Amino acid sequence: MAQRYETYKDSGVQWLGEIPSHWNTLLNGILFVEDVRKPEANDVPLSLSQVDGVIPTDEMKESSLKTSSYDNWKRVIIDDLVLNRFKAHLGVMFASSYVGMVSFHYGVFKAKMELVPKYYEYLYHTNVYRFIYADASKGMTVGLQNLSNTSFYNVRAIYPPKEEQQSIVAYLDDKCGKIDEWVNKKQKEVEYLQELKQRVIADAVTRGLNPNVTMKQTNNICLGDVPEHWQVMRYGTLFKLKPVKQHHGEELLSVFLNWGVIKAAESDKRTHAASEDLSKYQLVEPTDFVMNNQQAWRGSVGVSKLMGIISPAYHIFIMPTCFDADYANALLRSKAIVGQFEMSSRGVGSIQRTLNFNWLNNRLVPVPPLEEQKQIVAHITDKTSKIDKLISNINKEIEGIKEYKRRLISDVVTGQIKVC
Repeated sequence: MAQRYETYKDSGVQWLGEIPSHWNTLLNGILFVEDVRKPEANDVPLSLSQVDGVIPTDEMKESSLKTSSYDNWKRVIIDDLVLNRFKAHLGVMFASSYVGMVSFHYGVFKAKMELVPKYYEYLYHTNVYRFIYADASKGMTVGLQNLSNTSFYNVRAIYPPKEEQQSIVAYLDDKCGKIDEWVNKKQKEVEYLQELKQRVIADAVTRGLNPNVTMKQTNNICLGDVPEHWQVMRYGTLFKLKPVKQHHGEELLSVFLNWGVIKAAESDKRTHAASEDLSKYQLVEPTDFVMNNQQAWRGSVGVSKLMGIISPAYHIFIMPTCFDADYANALLRSKAIVGQFEMSSRGVGSIQRTLNFNWLNNRLVPVPPLEEQKQIVAHITDKTSKIDKLISNINKEIEGIKEYKRRLISDVVTGQIKVC
């Protein structure tokens, strides 16, 4: 059973509850002050990652805005508390382990009292303080709410003795490090299973189910060899653009990299926002093949199971009668075909690349006998459902341990568990 402190008192902070009797609460304005320093010649650009904290901008896994000027940027030194004012409600504030410079949009605070900045990083990541900072931020729209210095300074924070802050940080660094190591291992297992799933699909849709079948060359670098009795046809011979049909009153659809054609209501509307004017949106019917013209090279395509409308920026193709729709969906989303979409696309951006249909129409598509397609679909469904179940179970384990980690951090930094 977890050890607790001998006596507790009301913290005086809404939503926080009781804290150990010998701990205090102080306004952030007493604990910290913004320190605006000019960058020095060798300072490297730093960014705030919601996952990794303060890191060199070049190491950011998430997208980061580039700049041609570092005018008005702020110098950061080790143990500064760096705050993303627009994401305080998400806990995006970290103690820096680097010397460098950050955008003027960030807040950079130094300690005014004897304290351990990493303790406050842990504290401000708790759900209680995320809620407190969300309440203190001002703005009309979620995601554009700004936490001003005044609002930050007026938040009351826990202030244990510095020696206890150090012990708490050491304890949590050790425990969280072990948890993160376990999570990373499990996430690698998920990645392996996802790759295995894609291999199962790719092998089945391009090589069939009989390992002893005679193969023939296609001379296509993406497709490789296929069973000798399969037809190999050009994309333009098989797939014809559907005449545009404008329709009202149907559900809005979208096409996503990982899910194919889904209801827009189930998607992230911030990245796939619909126009207010839906009059030119196209009708999609079940078995239509839908393609995001600028992201087909990444696999943003799919055969629809739904009736609905979709942006005029998408291409809709009639499903050929020689295809089972489920087989076609698996084939057209496989690396063998997506690789050919990529070879047929051009663009300068890292995401948007436009398909050249003159090139695409000459790409090759395998066409097995219809009955064999149905057998392949049954095989894929059986194998991938088992893999999906394993992935689901591992993801539940990961979410469970992440919730334990969140609870552990909250209990330790608020004094509900004694670790020193």
